[in-house]
Amino acid sequence: MAKKLVIKVTAGADAPERCSQAFTVAAVAVASGVEVSVWLTGESAWFALPDRAAEFELPHAAPLPDLIESVLAGGRLTLCTQCAARRDITEKDVIEGVRIAGAQVFVQEALGDETQALVY
Repeated sequence: MAKKLVIKVTAGADAPERCSQAFTVAAVAVASGVEVSVWLTGESAWFALPDRAAEFELPHAAPLPDLIESVLAGGRLTLCTQCAARRDITEKDVIEGVRIAGAQVFVQEALGDETQALVY
């Protein structure tokens, strides 16, 4: 089993089941002791902002704010640099604990030893 998990979330409210699956897998991995790094790209970039996750609803799914809190408590949450720029999101706008980083950092993380990368 990979000791590190990198998850790129490309979906947001536009594809709620895919989005929820990504965060659910990330939260379960964190709870299982796996080192987790979640990347917010595309429409999921909005969830780096305070209170945006509270607007997300999907029946029979864990609340997105709870899943994000779990990831932040035991893993890393990163907002894609380009995705942030396209949405005029800056470091002063994001939830505490969210970093903004680019593709080079993503590639470095995804290609690390004993790392599994998933894209949702």
